[in-house]
Amino acid sequence: MFPSTVTKQGRDAERAHAGVVHDLGDGLAVRLGAWADDVAALFTPDFSQFLLTLHRELEAERRTLLAGRAERQARYDAGDVPVYEPGDSVAAAGDWRVAPVPSDLQKRRVEITGPINSTKMVINMLSRNQDGFRADTAMLDFEDSMKPSWRNVIAGVHNLIGAVQGTLEFTDGAKHYRLDPQDMAKIMVRVRGLHLDESNVLIDGVPVSAGLFDFAMSFFHTARTQVERGQTPKYYIPKCEHYLEARWWNRLFELAQEHMHVPKGTLRATFLIETLPAAFQMEEILYEIREHAAGLNVGRWDKIFSDIKVLKLHPDRIMADRGSIGLNRPWMLNYAKRLIKICHARGAFAIGGMAAFTPGKTEQLRQEQTARVVEDKQLEASIGHDGCWVSHPYFIGPALSAFQRENQTDVMLEEFDKYPDLLPRSDGDKTMAGLRKNIRVGIAYMQGWNQDIGCVAWDNLMEDLATLEISRAQTWQWLHHRIRLASGEQVTPALVERIFEQELGKINDEIRRNSNGMPEHELNKVLVDFSVAAEDAKRIFLKKSFDEFLSTSSVPL
Repeated sequence: MFPSTVTKQGRDAERAHAGVVHDLGDGLAVRLGAWADDVAALFTPDFSQFLLTLHRELEAERRTLLAGRAERQARYDAGDVPVYEPGDSVAAAGDWRVAPVPSDLQKRRVEITGPINSTKMVINMLSRNQDGFRADTAMLDFEDSMKPSWRNVIAGVHNLIGAVQGTLEFTDGAKHYRLDPQDMAKIMVRVRGLHLDESNVLIDGVPVSAGLFDFAMSFFHTARTQVERGQTPKYYIPKCEHYLEARWWNRLFELAQEHMHVPKGTLRATFLIETLPAAFQMEEILYEIREHAAGLNVGRWDKIFSDIKVLKLHPDRIMADRGSIGLNRPWMLNYAKRLIKICHARGAFAIGGMAAFTPGKTEQLRQEQTARVVEDKQLEASIGHDGCWVSHPYFIGPALSAFQRENQTDVMLEEFDKYPDLLPRSDGDKTMAGLRKNIRVGIAYMQGWNQDIGCVAWDNLMEDLATLEISRAQTWQWLHHRIRLASGEQVTPALVERIFEQELGKINDEIRRNSNGMPEHELNKVLVDFSVAAEDAKRIFLKKSFDEFLSTSSVPL
């Protein structure tokens, strides 16, 4: 299985072995082992020229932007914190609004998301659930819920084409899944972030941007079909950190539309405001994409990860248990309200966060989960969000119950200060239960990752890369500062190793209890897989240096 995201260690090796490729001419090549018929079907001569044009126009600037990220993080590590820089810029003070939002994006009460490479999941996300509820939009994800292996990426592109055409089908044993083209959620695509390279595609011997590649594939192969059918090509952009990065993405949109001879503003994008630096620049980010903006999104989970990562060396910003942090925390509520206020003032949509539950096995547990989803979504609706996210079709109905109006763009939050305190605080307990949760998530997620899976249903929650990153970052921060838990234990490498051993033992016991006559050789394989995952997770959690992202670390992809 070929990695799709090049690691720091692998970038030089990639260039050194650039000759082991399928040469498509004019400097474009695909790794030889990654070339196959389904890849060839996508790399038409016209697409190849499209990709070459985008890469050569934008790659140098992307590298400059990534260097800027590193410089800012070095300042944060030295003691600085992100701050507002409002000044007199037109972005913050000017009289402007985003381009009018198209009619097929006026209703986004509930959006469902999941990995784009899973045909069955794509069909289920786009279709009505067993209770007859359907999400307004479905975000088909190349990012946090999909492990970015090459086969997953290519499968995702083909699934997207089938979904846009309405022809996607899947057979699982006796059950056949198909789309109803007349009754589908609207399709959105989340591409990978600015920081990732697509290691299997080289131009002039250099890997292309993974986000640019995902966007180019998606737009080239589906945009004309969507436009011909009166639909808007719709995208989600993750992990933006600065308004100059938003400018880069907007330039990508302009070049793509120009190359394919469609009017500027044809496509629309929603940017996830899911990093701490971006929370201070959301109005400037929205300004940069104003011709292509559909809205901004409160990406809560990645935001918590970013809060920890950005301020990881600050002893006065050590975060409490991950499970205790939500809109109940003042800096998180301020961040959500700021997004709503800015979006609605500028004519854009403000989309809320994720309900990450997977349905429990008992009726009582499902009722408890449903009550919590409804409570969370009612809070989001009450402060002015236009919609929210769910990770499982079961919770579409409960989430819809909280959003009774088509949208709430008339909610202006006039009394709310546009420049609130957004810096996270150390309030709240750091507990043994929280540490165990982090480690348990690490084991479970790495077991899925090692099986080429990017999101796992675990302990009645959907854990994706974002929640793994929270667990990894929080454990690292607690270790680095040698904090004492509420129960008195100091967090040390020895304690973390002991908890890994204990949690793996509990997981193994659970597997055996639920094996239900599984053949011994299959049971043993599952136990071995979890043992390997625990070792992998332990190695990552105990690293002395902090990797910016799991997907750019030395972890095998």
